[in-house]
Amino acid sequence: MALAPAPIATDLPWNEAGEVAADGARPTLPSYSTKAAYWALFVIILATFVTFFEQVVFAMLAERIKADFGLSDSQLGFLAGPASIICYLFVGIPLARLADIFPRKFVLAGGCAALGVITALGGIAQNFGQFVGTRVFLAAGGSAHAPSSYSLLADAFPPRILTRAFALLQFGFIGGTTLGPVIGGMLIAHAVGWAPTQHGGLTILGWQWLLIWLGLPALCVSLLFLTIKEPPRQASAPGIAPVPVSASLGRRILTFTGLDAAKAIHAKRRVYYPLFAGLALSAIEVFGLQFWRVPFMIRTYGWNEAQIGAVMGSMTLVASLLGLLLGGIFVEWLAKRHADANVRAAAIFFGCVTVCAILAPLMPNGYASLAVSSIGAMFGMAGAVPQNAAIQRVAPNAMRGQVTAIYLFMFTFFGAMGSFIVGLVQDYIVGDSTQLWKAMLLTAAILLPIATFCMIRAIRPYGEEVERLAAQSA
Repeated sequence: MALAPAPIATDLPWNEAGEVAADGARPTLPSYSTKAAYWALFVIILATFVTFFEQVVFAMLAERIKADFGLSDSQLGFLAGPASIICYLFVGIPLARLADIFPRKFVLAGGCAALGVITALGGIAQNFGQFVGTRVFLAAGGSAHAPSSYSLLADAFPPRILTRAFALLQFGFIGGTTLGPVIGGMLIAHAVGWAPTQHGGLTILGWQWLLIWLGLPALCVSLLFLTIKEPPRQASAPGIAPVPVSASLGRRILTFTGLDAAKAIHAKRRVYYPLFAGLALSAIEVFGLQFWRVPFMIRTYGWNEAQIGAVMGSMTLVASLLGLLLGGIFVEWLAKRHADANVRAAAIFFGCVTVCAILAPLMPNGYASLAVSSIGAMFGMAGAVPQNAAIQRVAPNAMRGQVTAIYLFMFTFFGAMGSFIVGLVQDYIVGDSTQLWKAMLLTAAILLPIATFCMIRAIRPYGEEVERLAAQSA
């Protein structure tokens, strides 16, 4: 898949923070080697793998958590979803602002280290309130990852191969979501026989040791981020006014609220509003329904975690690899014909995801259900690269991190609410815990078609914006 060349301003001097230099002189950007770019990508892939591996294993522990802490389905959905975004409301945009003005490798290292420590703390939680507390602060580490990663990669790789970098980045997601079920299922099956242990007045359940161990890889990856060479920042596009070096302290503090990025988004609302709405609602399937897939398999088909992990991991691996191949070929084909290829492809693929999400709970057996879900995952993976590239293609360089953070907040918020909504529907509409499939079907059938419609509405304005930017850079 190809991207049009990103517009580079040539009439304004910038420093590395994306701000106007005090003396008005244009600095010479240091060179950045291909080797350094791919090393940075490799470490980011590792961090992405660790993040999604933890999420998958946590989701596989859902029934254990519910039983040992005596939770309802709505409480379980809250723990998996809204609990993880409360902190994001307050720290997501400020941390993304750091990605615009501070060396991103340090932001990534700090976020990854926080992720490891807080994940491990979940292994010593003694009640529901403490467990919620660990998930709340988990977002503090996770919210720093994507904006900083996307911003760093957009500066490390030239526009002609940027999409390739985003495609390779998906291997972190693929690894986490395919090895997570397989390894997680085996570990959970092994930990079932462990008796609770007492340490310093704390009772640690067998499965909680898995969370403690999951924190260690994140701490190791955080050290690898320190070995990355920070790439020089691109200049901002014409018409985007950065914060001058001489700006007041109050003005600089204000940028951490995301106000500037919100203004930039509102100024291009025909482009961003339908695109953000579609991407945000699509997260309901990515996070909400996926969280409930393991409990659904246990309650509906009587499978255990080891069985689910073995089958789901292999199917997801094949589906993800096919999705990357399908997405690259299809979007490259579209790009030869349409300037809006990224969003057009995302809309088509998510329409297919919607159909699969509705059909999966209706399948007669577990193998068929996981197969349909995997086909949906294939289309989801095929659409992931153009979705991410679409945002990076039109986001102003001077505030790319914040624009990405707002997009990711929408994605994270609705994804988290998806798991909670399914839990609420299950408790207050369906009522019968053995009929979880009905809650998943209702949620998918009502919300996902709306997401597809929003993406379709974003196609035309996005194409017009890409053509405008391409004309400016010509």
